[in-house]
Amino acid sequence: MATQAHSLSYAGCNFLRQRLVLSTLSGRPVKIRKIRARDDNPGLRDFEASFIRLLDKITNGSRIEINQTGTTLYYQPGLLYGGSVEHDCSVLRSIGYYLESLLCLAPFMKHPLRIVLRGVTNDQTDPSVDVLKATALPLLKQFGIDGESFELKIVRRGMPPGGGGEVFFSCPVRKVLKPIQLTDPGKIKRIRGMAYSVRVSPQMANRIVDSARSILNKFIPDIYIYTDHMKGVNSGKSPGFGLSLVAETTNGTFLSAELASNPQGQGTAVLPEDVGRNCARLLLEEIYRGGCVDSTNQSLALLLMTLGQQDVSKVLLGPLSPYTCGKKDFLSKMIGYELAGRMKKEAEFTVMPLD
Repeated sequence: MATQAHSLSYAGCNFLRQRLVLSTLSGRPVKIRKIRARDDNPGLRDFEASFIRLLDKITNGSRIEINQTGTTLYYQPGLLYGGSVEHDCSVLRSIGYYLESLLCLAPFMKHPLRIVLRGVTNDQTDPSVDVLKATALPLLKQFGIDGESFELKIVRRGMPPGGGGEVFFSCPVRKVLKPIQLTDPGKIKRIRGMAYSVRVSPQMANRIVDSARSILNKFIPDIYIYTDHMKGVNSGKSPGFGLSLVAETTNGTFLSAELASNPQGQGTAVLPEDVGRNCARLLLEEIYRGGCVDSTNQSLALLLMTLGQQDVSKVLLGPLSPYTCGKKDFLSKMIGYELAGRMKKEAEFTVMPLD
């Protein structure tokens, strides 16, 4: 297998997406060894192979080498090209798994990205398309990534295990990102949500709304939860329901929480009332954690701060998620920036170039 002297070497399957995304942005090749080498089923999983194929579609000239067992990956990134792309995602992970990385890469393409992703839109593992649309897109607008072509739309919903959903995402190109100063989250002024149901009774969504409001009405009156019941071909291949909630503050901060039912044939049946109440409690916990960026988008904010201009950017975060902690270390190593933060209940990060 070909290697280069300047390639970075890693071992294990943890943080595979971060390693490949940051390799693509920095132009540095990476070699990842011992990918589940001791597992009964060693090597890359189907959803990871699908993610690598997606990177190959949106870049031009990338070089990807995988050994026969799938335990060693060499990735030499090409030019971020963009354009119109279609991709069938693995149903083992939701579209949010792929969309999170596209949000990091899309502003830096040669041509504006217009992509159609097919697969699972809502599951219990990855951020749903609803949450990313309500929280990640406003965050990107803070960095100056905006315009008529900036859009994220759910065409069809798909629940696990069958999938069948479809999402359209388009993003303009930006050569320069604006520095941000997000240090005051403000007070909660409104709560919005989306209760969705596919291939089940439409009453499921109404029951979710009533149970969520029974908790949230005690704290704030401005609450509106939409219901979305898709039918026919737009409802995907598997039944399910769920809820996503977003709290907006007086200073334009968005904090989110979500919960979905168990996939068909897996685990015990979940009542819609339990989904509504538990999701409302998760939102209250997210509000208690504080910060100007919610847990889902912490790593996205830090990455865009790092890739911005030479001005100092500041953001106030709640307790860091394990995903964010891993990405913070990679940012410093691969892109050459220093992330300084005070680890208390809340962490205030300042991004500055390394000398």
